[in-house]
Amino acid sequence: MTMPVIALRALTVLPKMTLSFDISRPKSVAAVEKAMVSDQQLCLVTQLDPEDDDPDLSRLYHMGVIAQVRQLVKMPGGVIRVMVEVQDRAQLLDFDSEEPALIGDVESAAPDFDVDCIVAEAMVRVLKDKIGEYGKQNPKFSKEVLPNLMAVSDLEELMLQIAVQLPWDYLVRQKYLEALTITGQYEVLVGSLVNEIEVSRIRREFQEKVKACVDKNQKEYFLREQMKVIRQELGEDPLSDGDEYEKKLSALKADKEVKEKLKKEIDRFKGMPGGSQEANVLRTYIETLLELPWNKVSKDNNQLRHAQEILEEDHYGLEKVKERVLEYLAVRILTRKGTSPILCLVGPPGTGKTSIARSVARALGKKYVRISLGGVRDEAEIRGHRKTYVGAMPGRLVEGLRQAGVANPLMLLDEIDKVSSDYKGDTSSALLEVLDGEQNVKFRDHYVEVPINLNQVLFIATANTTQTIPRPLLDRMEVIEINSYTENEKFHIAKKYLLSKQMERNGLKPEQLAFSDGAVRTVIHNYTREAGVRNLERRIGEICRKGAREILENQRSVIRVTESNLEKYLGRKKYTFEDANEEDQVGIARGLAWTSVGGDTLQIEVNVMPGKGELKLTGQMGDVMKESAQTALTYVRSVCPEYKVADQYFEKHDLHIHIPEGAVPKDGPSAGITMATAMLSAVTGKKISARVAMTGEITLRGRVLPIGGLKEKILAARMAHMKVVLVPDKNRPDIAELSKEITRGLEIIYVKTMEDVLGEALTDKKQ
Repeated sequence: MTMPVIALRALTVLPKMTLSFDISRPKSVAAVEKAMVSDQQLCLVTQLDPEDDDPDLSRLYHMGVIAQVRQLVKMPGGVIRVMVEVQDRAQLLDFDSEEPALIGDVESAAPDFDVDCIVAEAMVRVLKDKIGEYGKQNPKFSKEVLPNLMAVSDLEELMLQIAVQLPWDYLVRQKYLEALTITGQYEVLVGSLVNEIEVSRIRREFQEKVKACVDKNQKEYFLREQMKVIRQELGEDPLSDGDEYEKKLSALKADKEVKEKLKKEIDRFKGMPGGSQEANVLRTYIETLLELPWNKVSKDNNQLRHAQEILEEDHYGLEKVKERVLEYLAVRILTRKGTSPILCLVGPPGTGKTSIARSVARALGKKYVRISLGGVRDEAEIRGHRKTYVGAMPGRLVEGLRQAGVANPLMLLDEIDKVSSDYKGDTSSALLEVLDGEQNVKFRDHYVEVPINLNQVLFIATANTTQTIPRPLLDRMEVIEINSYTENEKFHIAKKYLLSKQMERNGLKPEQLAFSDGAVRTVIHNYTREAGVRNLERRIGEICRKGAREILENQRSVIRVTESNLEKYLGRKKYTFEDANEEDQVGIARGLAWTSVGGDTLQIEVNVMPGKGELKLTGQMGDVMKESAQTALTYVRSVCPEYKVADQYFEKHDLHIHIPEGAVPKDGPSAGITMATAMLSAVTGKKISARVAMTGEITLRGRVLPIGGLKEKILAARMAHMKVVLVPDKNRPDIAELSKEITRGLEIIYVKTMEDVLGEALTDKKQ
């Protein structure tokens, strides 16, 4: 047959179908018009490429259908909607595309029925089983189409209905159309059905999983909404703490390990009952971790000149400390690394150790945190408590970091020499990890449980003495000695800092209260006895308070404080220094001692009386000093023959050594040569020079050993108006470090043996 041909895009039409489609191509419109003027029959074939606008025979599927046109409707835009009723399967043999319409040669092509009735019945059953399975996966198909298909018993009819009714892709229908036999059509349908069933099953599983997930989220949403309503009814905060913590966690600057730990704890918290004890513990823990400055650091001021100006402005003297801080800053600028040393400022009370740390923080632009270690006995104060304990809290260091808000503050460990130990642990050992630059990179606090980097913290420790600091702990710190102030240094500190500070604190203006230089020096010399300036500041404050009262009561505009009226404000003089003796005496030697408030002189007296050779010690001496006295006695007895002392002298005489001010405890290895000199003087009757003071330890053979605290001792000698000071020869480097102001007016004589000491101290030589 010869008839008009229409090429369809992405559409395959099967026999017995009735459908509508739109056409707009000129050749397709011409083909429909040509069919309408004849027998109204068309051949419908499918293009290989749906995008092809003018296909030839090679770009068309050759198997199509013959259809009867039932209706034409013209649509806007030159589109024609065609309704057709499909009749038979047909094959396109050839066509002519020269005319306005496609005209083709078409041959009817029914498939071969190549199966017997038993095979056909089996095929029918298999097909019904498969469409039954398909129906289970697609409820809509099962309800609307499946009953009609199940009622069909003819194989050809059933296959055609399955091909028409199921939502196949056009390529599957084309494949079915091109099968030349019933068996071929059956294989196409069964293969496609099996594939569709598997796809539907997988799709259904995905949908169920998505639905389950959505249902769970909806359930949680409804439960959370209910919890909000309940909390509102109870008067609690309707916002979820867990949500708030998650929001803070997302903004937290921290390592991955910290964030994972926090996320885990927040998830646990969200699953707990709000009012439970465990939830409260977890809430405190999460809030602590969120408040810690993990990777948050402040920018340091790296200008050497600025740091030097601040240090000079805040403190007078203290050159070693200032020099060390500036060295640290210079190294930091060159290396651009945050690793900090551990400095330990050691010196007497009131010398400004704590205020130095505050000035260093100000000079470097660091946050300042002070941690007082005096009397800390519990190791948990440093390492924190385990979370399981009631009232658990982090250690002082972690608390200090939280207080600072940055990971690189200056942390002052005040009074590190006063930490102690008991059954709860060794506090000083806990500090070993903190103050070791290799270990504190991953410091573990028992409460936090996550390693904390303390390497960027600049630690400065203070102590009054290194004697009570354990050696391993002391080894981890760089010790900087802060010695006692001289009277001249105290005078400058008072004029530059203390006067203005106390006047401001007591509401006085500089023009209302005037101090003469002599008054300040008298306050220092006669109203305070200390290494630092703490009591000096108190005395100045006392004068300022009385001056403020006098200004208000007597309506005075200005008050002048001088040496002559100082007793009016401070009362009588509290301290007088024991001056050098006016005359040389037998058995009285002047020693030098270091005390916690500076230096002092000790007048050691020895008397001899008839007895049985006993040695009596009074003046509240410690064990070290008692041993020095025994050693000195042994030395004296060994050299007595040289001074023509009778052989049986010590068997018939007792020696009594006394150090005045018996209520004051005295101990230390520096009075050996003084006691030996006084003993020998008492035994031989030779006088000791009143202008000589001495310090040093003695051995059995008369060697003089070095001692410490020389600056304070030399200052004490000056205050007592001594002229000559005997110092162990091995202490030459210590004397060299002292300023000329301290040694001015003193003759320093270095001694190696007791012979050198006796040669300088005794007024009469050996006979």
